[in-house]
Amino acid sequence: MPPEKISSLQNPRVKQLVKLRDRRPRDEAGVFLVEGYRQIRRALEKQVALSELYFSPEWFLGENEPALIAQAEAAGAKLFELSKDAFAKVAYRERPDGLLAVAPQWRRTLDELALPAAPFLLVVEAIEKPGNLGTILRSADAAGCQAVIVCDPVTDIFNPNVVRASTGVLFSVPCIVEESQRVHAWLKARGIRTIATTPAATELYSNADLRGPLAVIMGSEQYGLSEFWLKNADLPVRIPMAGQADSLNVAMATIITLFEAVRQRS
Repeated sequence: MPPEKISSLQNPRVKQLVKLRDRRPRDEAGVFLVEGYRQIRRALEKQVALSELYFSPEWFLGENEPALIAQAEAAGAKLFELSKDAFAKVAYRERPDGLLAVAPQWRRTLDELALPAAPFLLVVEAIEKPGNLGTILRSADAAGCQAVIVCDPVTDIFNPNVVRASTGVLFSVPCIVEESQRVHAWLKARGIRTIATTPAATELYSNADLRGPLAVIMGSEQYGLSEFWLKNADLPVRIPMAGQADSLNVAMATIITLFEAVRQRS
C-alpha cells in the first residue's frame, strides 16, 4: 500500500507532530520525535520500534533515503509522505533532511544494567540545556562508557534537541533517569568509586586515579554539583583554569574528564 500523502498544514497528524515538541504531550502519548537520517538509521540499527515515519523527497539531501524508508516500513513503521511546506512545519531542525520518525519512550532501571568487572559510568546532575545533554551522551559513547545516569533532570532525555545533539547515540548508550540518593546508594553497593568535578577541589583531574570501577559525576551548567554529591563523592577533582574564565561548558568539561579516564584505563 502506498504511503498516505499529506499537504495540508491543518492535518491532524501535522498538528500532533508539532505538539510532540513539548514534553507534556510527549509524556502523555509515551512517544518522542526522531529527526534526521543518521538518527533514524541508528534507531533502526538498535531495533527501536518506530511507529510512524514521515518523509518529504523535496528535502532529501542524498540518495540513501529511499532505502532507509523501506527499512523502516519493513520494521513496522507506518509511512506518510509530506509536502515540502507540511514537512517544514513539523521539522525542528533549521536545515531538515526530509525524515522524521515517531518512536516509543522507554524507562530503564539501574538494576537492568549489565556491567563489566570494572565499569566506567557517567553521572550527570540537573543538566539544563538539551544540546548539552545530547553532546554529553555522544561523548560518553565515544569514551566507551557503559551507561549514562541522568540524576534529577531539568530537561528530559526525549527532548528533540537531545536526540539531535546526540546524533542518535541515545539509542546505543544505556541511559537511566534516577534520583541522586538512589544512584549514590547503588554505586556504593557495587564498589564503584565516584569522582566529582568541581572548581573548588584541590586535586587535579589528571592526577587522580581514574582506573577501576568508576563513575564520573558532572553538575549543572549554572550551579555545578549539588551539595549532596560534593559531600558524598569519593574524590573531588578540578580542571585547571589559566585564564579569566572560572569554568568550562559542562559538555566540554565532561569530554576532558572522560578522555583522561580513557587514557589512564588504556
